[in-house]
Amino acid sequence: MRTLLRESVLRRIGAASWLALLLAPALAAQLTPADYERALDLQEKYRGLALHMPASPQWIEGTHQFVYSRTVAAPAESGAGREFEVAHEFVLYDADTHASRPAFDHARLAEALSKALNVPVKPEYLPLTRLHFATDEKSIEFLFHDAHWSCDLTGYVCAKKSDLSPDDEDFEGDEYDFTPKAINGDARAKTSPDGKWQAYVDNYNVVIRPAPEKGETRPGKHAEAIVLSQDGSEDNYYAIGTLVWSPDSKHIAVYRIRPGYRRLIYYVESSPPDQLQPEHSTMVYPKPGDVLALDQPVLFDVGGRSEIQIDNALFPNPYELSSIEWWKDSRAFTFEYNQRGHQVYRVVEVDAATGKARALIEETSSTFINYEPLVSTQYDTGKRFRKDLADGSEIIWASERDGWEHLYLYDGHTGRVKQQITHGEWVVRGVDRVDEKAREIYFSASGKNPDEDPYFVHGYKIGFDGTGLTELTSVAANHSLSYSDDGQFYVDTYSRIDLAPVMELHRTADASLVSTVETTDITQLRAAGWQPPEPFHTAGRDGKTQIYGVIYRPLNFDASKKYPVVEDIYAGPQGSFVPKSFTTRVEPLTALGFVVVQIDGMGTNNRSRAFHDVAWHNLKDAGFPDRILWHKAVAAKYPWYDISRVGIFGTSAGGQSSMGALLFHPEFYKVAVSNSGCHDNRMDKIWWNEQWMGWPVGPQYSESSNVDNAWRLKGKLLLVMGEMDKNVDPSSTLQVVDRLIKANKDFELLVVPGGGHGAGGRYGQRKLMDFFVSNLLNEPTPAWNAIDEKHAGAAAGEGQ
Repeated sequence: MRTLLRESVLRRIGAASWLALLLAPALAAQLTPADYERALDLQEKYRGLALHMPASPQWIEGTHQFVYSRTVAAPAESGAGREFEVAHEFVLYDADTHASRPAFDHARLAEALSKALNVPVKPEYLPLTRLHFATDEKSIEFLFHDAHWSCDLTGYVCAKKSDLSPDDEDFEGDEYDFTPKAINGDARAKTSPDGKWQAYVDNYNVVIRPAPEKGETRPGKHAEAIVLSQDGSEDNYYAIGTLVWSPDSKHIAVYRIRPGYRRLIYYVESSPPDQLQPEHSTMVYPKPGDVLALDQPVLFDVGGRSEIQIDNALFPNPYELSSIEWWKDSRAFTFEYNQRGHQVYRVVEVDAATGKARALIEETSSTFINYEPLVSTQYDTGKRFRKDLADGSEIIWASERDGWEHLYLYDGHTGRVKQQITHGEWVVRGVDRVDEKAREIYFSASGKNPDEDPYFVHGYKIGFDGTGLTELTSVAANHSLSYSDDGQFYVDTYSRIDLAPVMELHRTADASLVSTVETTDITQLRAAGWQPPEPFHTAGRDGKTQIYGVIYRPLNFDASKKYPVVEDIYAGPQGSFVPKSFTTRVEPLTALGFVVVQIDGMGTNNRSRAFHDVAWHNLKDAGFPDRILWHKAVAAKYPWYDISRVGIFGTSAGGQSSMGALLFHPEFYKVAVSNSGCHDNRMDKIWWNEQWMGWPVGPQYSESSNVDNAWRLKGKLLLVMGEMDKNVDPSSTLQVVDRLIKANKDFELLVVPGGGHGAGGRYGQRKLMDFFVSNLLNEPTPAWNAIDEKHAGAAAGEGQ
């Protein structure tokens, strides 16, 4: 009966009209420019709606007062001067009285800053990065546009103090090359601690002379120069920026530098903003395998006018030597030796009297030593921490030698481990305070509470002898602690992705709560439709290690429908990237009907050493075996999660991984957008790539190369690059393009004139949306070229 009815209807309306009738629902659901604008504006819609959200507590030195910022409602007309994206104010809190007040007159300070900075500044958007309050509360210091600034809070006058890096003149001055410069002449002379001598470099050699007499600006004619070295030359020079006097003024230690290869990247900016013709520039940019500068420490006996020989057997092939530091009693100096390849790391001590070098501490690894400093951020942290106690009698040191990041106490005289201070299958994430008198360490760690997300950071204290481990934070959340100078109080700011930030004041002695300083109000945020992402975890490739991620559901979610999935990937081994703290950030693609996820697979940071080691010589892995299992586990739980339609996008290392998904896992990932990808690790910056891919450069680089594996491409690929990218060499993307063309592969390419790293801006985001709408939703995109200029401009935005 139904078939006859359909045939009858078909005869009456005709085949063409019947087809139109069938397609009518799909056509009605086609995405419009307005849908795109809503998606592109989604971040801005929620920004600033979380009120009284506290951040950045800074204790005022020597007091029980601290200053913090908190978000406030934006003024009706924000106008010019929005240096910060979210309106905020600064509050001063007294831990003794529990009283709070504005930290200063915001309106007067905004007026003073407007005059000093020569840009309009509004009271709700004060650009006070790294704010530091003077003890008397009469002045502040802060950073703005690569410079130190200060403001007097009595007369409200602001002035620039210095550039952000005042010592840059000692180095080559390039973003990626920190080779100390060869600087000749006495203009940079360094005076000995006793004030009797000056040391400088002349004709590439170390020279000393008597310091000027009292009242003289320069030494008199009697001040004969004494040349201490004879082997300096233009290609093997002594660097004045590294020279350090011993505290007793009897010795000088300095690095002699043999320069390495000075690799240049060449840029052509096709469309400069201030001229018609293209503009050419270069940048120094060492890459994996390049010959590096060779730094060698040299020791001079000032009284004997002679060099004391140092055997370099303990530091023959440095990737980097740290700054020279003398012990206060002048018995010796130390430096840290990071061997090329990052598998040997030593703290070296050189005896002042004999020049004998010995290794106080030595770390070795069959994979890599994560030599960057240990800092309390999930996104970019190393594992190195060193705290010298009692002029080197003892040293607190961090190491992953037992498979987890922990603290050790060394005897500074013998170089032996006295005590492993912390231990267990959990990770020290930062050292917040060391109380030498009480012999206690206050530190942050994650993974100790078995029933919690192992990335949640908690605060602890422990004795130097490894006893008395005490947790200072009780709420299951991600915590950040800040201690008063005398250690009597600490501020605990905590949150989760589903718990808005809370700031509390605690007494350190017993971790008791003194007061709740601030609680975030997200009433307006919730009313605007914001929802937090959903955390999800499941076993990874080994069947037991839990892999954590988050799920952003579509904006108008309907559990009866099936939704394509897009993964937002960044798998750089320097950090972990799934959000753990509260944020109003959302994924714009959710407004167009996509599920968006973030996952931390193996190879990323902040878990066990074995978890991290997966990245070694193997950046192409990017945790994909874990990620795919995670996706499948979500799909098994939620029928609406469609893993037959999975896309992926990322920038930088995420750009490498997103393209790699189509090369190495095309059976799962179907569509990718790769922005500013470091597609071949031989083409990228030396420090990041040799850290994870190793040295010498071997076949592992080719195995992980998107360039060398471009022939494998399956699925749909959009490449995005900025022609002026100063982070990743733009040629990295173009070499991929070259190989794809030679392999007769289809792909799309967006080159952004003048664009930097992550180029594209609103236009690039719109192109990303178009690409996933066309290839995952399988729907037509708006005919952008037919749209009037006003709407087209709104969708594309201005700038890059």
